[in-house]
Amino acid sequence: MTNTVLCAVDINRPGDETDVVKQAKKLADLDGAQLDVITVMPDFGANVVSAYFKDHDVKSAQDDAAKLLNDMIADVIGAEANKSVRHLVAVGTVYEEVLKAAKLSSADLIVIGAHRADFKDYLLGPNAARVVRHSDCSVYVVR
Repeated sequence: MTNTVLCAVDINRPGDETDVVKQAKKLADLDGAQLDVITVMPDFGANVVSAYFKDHDVKSAQDDAAKLLNDMIADVIGAEANKSVRHLVAVGTVYEEVLKAAKLSSADLIVIGAHRADFKDYLLGPNAARVVRHSDCSVYVVR
C-alpha cells in the first residue's frame, strides 16, 4: 500500500509537467495516499554568482517559486484537490533534494518526468536517471 507519493516538477516548464502531476495524482488516489509535490531551485550560494545575491533575494525567489508551484498544481488538479497537497520548495541539486525529500517524508513512490535526452545527458546523467538509480523507493517515470 502506498502512503505517500512524491511528485517532482520543474516550475519553469509547467506545460511539460502537466502529465507528470496528473499521473502522480492518479497514483496517489488509488491508495488514498498523501500527495507531495516538490520543485527545486538552484543553490546560488554554492557558486560565483552568490556574491550578487543577498539573503532576502533568495527568500523572495523561494516565495515566488512556492506561489508558482501552488498555482501550477491548482491549475492541473483543481483548487479543491490542491488544498490537501503538500508543496515543497527545495534549494540545491534536483536529484539530491528529491531523494532527501522522499526519505524525510517516507515516500513510497516518486513520480518524475523525463524529457528527451540531450547528448550531454548521456555523459552526465539526467536527474530522472539519478533518482531512479539512487532511490530507496519505487520510481514512476512519466515520458
